[in-house]
Parts: sequence; structure tokens; C-alpha cells
Amino acid sequence: MAENTIIHFNHVSKQFDGETILRDISFEIERGKFYTLLGPSGCGKTTILRLIAGFLEPSGGTIEFDGHSVNKLPPNKRQVNTVFQDYALFPHLNVFENVAFGLRINKLPNKEIATRVKEALHFVNLDGYENREIADLSGGQKQRVAIARAIVNRPQVLLLDEPLSALDLKLRTAMQSELRQLQRRLGITFIFVTHDQEEALAMSDEIFVLNKGKIEQSGSPRSIYDEPINRFVADFIGESNIIPGNMVRDRVVSFAGKVFDCVDQGFDENEAVEIVIRPEDLELKQRGEGLLQVRVESQLFRGVHYEIIGKDKDGNAWMIHSTKSTKLGEEIGLFFEPEAIHVMRHGESEEDFDRRLESYEGVCHV
Repeated sequence: MAENTIIHFNHVSKQFDGETILRDISFEIERGKFYTLLGPSGCGKTTILRLIAGFLEPSGGTIEFDGHSVNKLPPNKRQVNTVFQDYALFPHLNVFENVAFGLRINKLPNKEIATRVKEALHFVNLDGYENREIADLSGGQKQRVAIARAIVNRPQVLLLDEPLSALDLKLRTAMQSELRQLQRRLGITFIFVTHDQEEALAMSDEIFVLNKGKIEQSGSPRSIYDEPINRFVADFIGESNIIPGNMVRDRVVSFAGKVFDCVDQGFDENEAVEIVIRPEDLELKQRGEGLLQVRVESQLFRGVHYEIIGKDKDGNAWMIHSTKSTKLGEEIGLFFEPEAIHVMRHGESEEDFDRRLESYEGVCHV
């Protein structure tokens, strides 16, 4: 276990009424980083958060905090606070009393309470809001109050359970930036739960991608985006073109009826694989030019780019993101660099995937 580790899940499982929610998961959380638990509804991400907070006990395995098991430790004994999706603010208390609530429960002196509440409100840019009523606040301000109430107790870990989901798109984007800046100012560990992949990519130091109670892949946003381990991760993190292929030999792959140079290696010769090419890595060319030819079937304007769908002669659908427009039914060429091709092995575990990447580090586009 790394010296900087604050939380360690060691083969943790959780069942409810005979249904397995988490399946033998292990991971480490380091101090001072922003982590995101990302996945679809029902994948187990909120269950992990509740296990860390102490609202649930694991059915199997051990959860350690600073090297000590906390399986039986109640929530009020853990250096952890939670910001809930609905904020859980007290409508009959003003901003000051909402933030001060936990301090009053712990019977701190009034002078210290006033100092710490003022400090917490300053951290979340709510100076002067002490006497405001909760009903008079905007959604973004309510979220800041909830965060201030969570950090006023000076936890080592702050848990955030989809706290931005109720906000409109513009405010949500602004609050993503504010949360990231707040985490850096506080220097404490944030563990953030979301099903929004763009949110996870924008905010995180590290992401855990969950599916059906297990961690499919973990790593930095860039590594997960550029090197997805399987079809689920490639499809869930951003838009992807995923088509069947065949690994001819190291750094040579075939798909869509043609052979291409790539940068992947460590596969068996002629192994059946899956190919991922991101839409933004496809460059439009004139008919007859490029590496592949497709016929345009649809085009949508997305603001910063056109989203174009074309099909090749083998029936593979290709999504292209381009600032150039096309016409329905038009034949166009596609060009992509060898580095844009990512090859995935069927059924490869994250451990085997990492070992294969390490075997050619510096060659592959990690």
C-alpha cells in the first residue's frame, strides 16, 4: 500500500437481499487528489460512497482508513463528510446556522463556531451570506452552502454524490470549475460520483469506471480516454467508432477490409480484436483520397463541429467530428494517423492490459 494512501478497499463486496451490488473490488485512494466514480445507474458507485461514509457495512472484505479497518466504525467517528444530491439543507435555518450545525452538535465554543463558519463561507465565495434564508438562494448558492457545511468540520475526505445533477447546463459547467478550484485550495481528498463522462473527464485526477458492481478500468482521464480497456469503457467515455479487426502482427492491424500500421503490440498474430478510433481523429478527404471511403448517411450540426455518420463498403458505421460539412449520399475519404488506432483485446483484464502497455511504454500513445 502506498505511503500516501488514505483509503484502501481490499476485496470488498456488498449484497442487498441476495443481490450482489459490489463484486470483490480493490482500490486505493491517495491524499489530496480529486477522484471520480463514474458509471451508469446501478453500477455501484453510490454504494462505494456510502461504504466510505459508514452508512453501510461491507458484506465481505476490508475498508481501511489510514491503515486501520473502519468496517464497524460509525459515520460520526470517521474524518469524512458528504454532500448529497439534494443538498439536505435545513429550510428553517439561515445560511450561518446550516453551516454551523455540525459544530454546534460537537459543542464547540461560539467564538470558534463563528470563525470557522466565516472561513468556510469564504472558501465557497459566500462572504456576507450568513443571514440569508435558504429559500432565497439559487441552486448554485445552495450547493455552496452544502459544501461549506461539509468542509467546516475539516474532514480528510469529502464525498460528493452527484451534487451538480439538479443544476442547469451553464451553472453546472461553472460549478465544475469551482469545485475543482476548491479542492485544490483545500488540499483534501474529493471523491465525486457522477454518470456524466464529460464531467468526470473535466474535473478528475483519477477516474474509476464502474459497471455491474466492478471496476472496469481506473486511471487518469487522458489514459482512460486514449487507451480504453474494453468496449464498455470505450463506448461510455466519449464517442467511439468500435469495429472488429484482426491483429496481423505487432504494429500491423486489419479492419474494414484493409491493412493499416498502428502502434499497438503484444497481441498474438492474427488475433481477433476490436478497433477504436475516436470521431475527432478522423479527417475528411475528397472522394478517392484518404485511407477509407464512406458514404454519408447523416449530418448534425453540434455547434463547434458537424457530427457526420458514414458507412464503408463492409457496412461499418463511422462517426466523424469535423468543422467541414458534407452532403447526404456523398462519398468521402477518411484519413487517420497510426496513433489514432487503438486495439482492444477481447476479455483482457485491467492488470493484463497494464502489463502489456508497460512492455512497450514509449512506443504506444499512452
